[in-house]
Amino acid sequence: MATVVTEKTKDIISKCVVMATDMLKLPTQHVWLDYDKEADVLYMSFRRPQRATKTIETDDDVLIRKDGRNIVGLTILNVSSR
Repeated sequence: MATVVTEKTKDIISKCVVMATDMLKLPTQHVWLDYDKEADVLYMSFRRPQRATKTIETDDDVLIRKDGRNIVGLTILNVSSR
């Protein structure tokens, strides 16, 4: 039985495939994403629990969350305008 896939679904699939391909380039095996629409903030965690001991703020609204020498996550501010 054939299934009809809408253009909207095809677009979502296409965007997810592009994102997955880019995520494979990261030096980590796991990535958790949480988006706060009201605050327009994307939280990326590379391990759970994240337990960062240090946060480095960059000039481009990105917070780098570290535990020792390891990056354990990123917080991206104003993400929808990028």
